Amino acid sequence: MLPIPAGALAALTGPAARPVRAEWSNDGGRTWMPVPKVGGGEVRPDAGAECRYSGTVDLLGVPLGRSGVNTAVTRVRLWQGLQPPRSEVVWVPAGTYVVDRISRTRLGADLELLGLEDAIRTARLPVARTIGPDTARVLVEQLAGEALPGIPISWRPGITPDTRIPRTTVDEDRWAALADIAAALAGSVWVDARGVLTLGPTPTLDDEAVWRVPYGTALVEPAEEQTAEGLVNLWTVVGDGGDGAPVVGPIFAWDSDPRSITYAGPDPVEDPGAPQRLGLAHVRVRAQRHTSALITGAGQAYDVGQSLLAASLGVQSSLSFTAVGHPGLEAGDVIEAEVRPGEWQRHIIDSCPYSLGGITQACTTRTTSRRLQ
Repeated sequence: MLPIPAGALAALTGPAARPVRAEWSNDGGRTWMPVPKVGGGEVRPDAGAECRYSGTVDLLGVPLGRSGVNTAVTRVRLWQGLQPPRSEVVWVPAGTYVVDRISRTRLGADLELLGLEDAIRTARLPVARTIGPDTARVLVEQLAGEALPGIPISWRPGITPDTRIPRTTVDEDRWAALADIAAALAGSVWVDARGVLTLGPTPTLDDEAVWRVPYGTALVEPAEEQTAEGLVNLWTVVGDGGDGAPVVGPIFAWDSDPRSITYAGPDPVEDPGAPQRLGLAHVRVRAQRHTSALITGAGQAYDVGQSLLAASLGVQSSLSFTAVGHPGLEAGDVIEAEVRPGEWQRHIIDSCPYSLGGITQACTTRTTSRRLQ
């Protein structure tokens, strides 16, 4: 969650004003020009999208063209304000973007925006390149800095930036290379609301809950849904560079919790017949393999397997609701929601879009599969 002073948070459900402001830059973010007026817009944080932030905005009174807002070099920065009565405005970042499309209007322009991941994604390498061996920190700074000079990089707790990455060949897809490095560190990579390239671990329900939604405070009654799409309860992880070096693994990670309805059995690798022998008729194995040239040790493979398992077990039960908007909420945050009186569930925010200046927010979440009682 983005930091917000306690006094401002306490005003979320009160008569707080929600102003909006925007800035634009044509020099890579070294200088920012204020927008005279923001006519409206929408911000769409989504943990499952390649661009963590996307959106639209209506900018009034801005110049267009080579020396103004354009689709070639312009970056746009949005801010959502929160102003309790008799208090100063607290400004919360609402994304830093490149401009994907411009529609001229009578008073300015309507913009379609994509997060800075798009600038890295479209800065493809002209030819394949060999990188490493070096630390993840050095390689990420190199690959990202070439596309976005000076972009700040944040390494969240749980990620080890000094992990050694072996010599490997990167095809033209620069963003895929960054994603592969993050996956080899048992995490993922995205650009946050402040425009910071961030590498962090896969969120789990053991993370601290940053927001509680009591029953009856949601403006739309929570809608629950379950799906088996993407459900994997047994991962096989292998480190293989294809260069003749010793192969790492296979290392296995599976749902070993007998209380879980996605339980894969006591040992689906060495003793796949145990569920039948023990009368565990509900056990069903859903297996998948992950191979990476960047995995060089068994410990690293184990961490990657646990990260993949955390993500693939957390897709079966989801919750959708609309609540009073929380401008500091980020995709990937853990929340607690009271879906029925007295029944609290921990969920991971997948998406939480909102209208700039609006007071409501739609949230879609996921959680682990229901536990057998």
